[in-house]
Amino acid sequence: MAATPHPQSSPTEAPVLLLMGSGDRRYREYIVAAVSRHFRLWLLDAHEPSWQLPYVEGTSLLDTRNVDELLAEAEKVMRRLPVAGVFTYDESLVHTAARLAESLGLPGSAPDAVLACRDKATTRARLTAAGVPQPACVPVATAAEARGAADATGYPVVVKARGLAGSLGVVRADHGDAVEAAFTAAGGASWPGVPRYEADVLVEEYLTGPEISIDAVVVDGVCTPTIVARKQVGMEPYFEETGHTVDAADPLLQDSELLDQLHRIHKALGFEHGATHTEFKLTPQGPRLVEINARLGGDFIPLIGMLATGTDPAVAAAHVAAGLTPDTAPKARRTAAVRFLYPEADCEAVEVTVRTDLFGPTVHTAVATAGPGTRLALPPRAYMNRYGYVIAVGDDHEQVTADVDAAPTLVELRSRPLTD
Repeated sequence: MAATPHPQSSPTEAPVLLLMGSGDRRYREYIVAAVSRHFRLWLLDAHEPSWQLPYVEGTSLLDTRNVDELLAEAEKVMRRLPVAGVFTYDESLVHTAARLAESLGLPGSAPDAVLACRDKATTRARLTAAGVPQPACVPVATAAEARGAADATGYPVVVKARGLAGSLGVVRADHGDAVEAAFTAAGGASWPGVPRYEADVLVEEYLTGPEISIDAVVVDGVCTPTIVARKQVGMEPYFEETGHTVDAADPLLQDSELLDQLHRIHKALGFEHGATHTEFKLTPQGPRLVEINARLGGDFIPLIGMLATGTDPAVAAAHVAAGLTPDTAPKARRTAAVRFLYPEADCEAVEVTVRTDLFGPTVHTAVATAGPGTRLALPPRAYMNRYGYVIAVGDDHEQVTADVDAAPTLVELRSRPLTD
């Protein structure tokens, strides 16, 4: 373990947040950069820092899943600096971060409430007990149990990994013979640091309708939405996330039934302080919960939320982590969207080229995320194997949509088939 101070990136009087984990620079640097303009950050990470250094006050290299080690290191930092809270956006660390905050007497929801968000079976059980409408859900441990649960629920069903997020290990099964393959796919999906359970797969009633997500901050039990993102998925029967769109004037921000369910869900789970990312299907019977995560949304959702509204959900989440009430009022009324690019079949990237000459008027960013030799496999072989993305922002909703829908021509992929 090593603790290293670095030149500060925020004013010396700014409060300090313990940042747990940092992640992939391509998808996470914007959060660290934004938060560092408001808080001094001390990074607690299991990986040697590099790109993070300009944004942090100091770093500690340690096992981020060992609460005793984290606590000892945090207490050292607190003897030197005015630590105000613990902040993480890493799904695999949210429970440990909650335990650390509780041990240090810092703001946050109870670890049990955070764990109830992480474990989808616990989420369903608590919401059922609270009378919150949601799909039927059965935890299963074997393919035979999955088939029995699906037969009882009625087809189609959704088979999903119990503790994952980001649509990893989520499969639709339209008939009994498809359930076993779906069970294998769901049970085989994994993510570092995500716990496994004896009954590790869920069989759920299939929900129809558009899918959305709500990023919110919760202060003293009061849940305030910051943005609504409309989700795009593809690669049926899987649910790979291919894009998100945020309209600062989305009427769902004023939808009383949706907001009532959002409040009831947080109350039933006991989540009273922090940031959440909650996903719903807008079914013919009304909004129904897909899942709730005790963290910011991924996939650049906070970034496009900031571009659309002028108010940064990541900065709001950091303020809540520090025990402060954030300003969540929108400062702009734009539309912002992101589209992620996947190959049509399993392949190896030869070259990925960004065609700046073809950019539409609202294109904000177009990035190639796969270099020569990158293996790009699709579900169920692998998940989230993207070769690029495009972000657009503007006042004209239709123009923004057109520009991000042109993403495959803006980021060109040359590839060869995978041979194994």
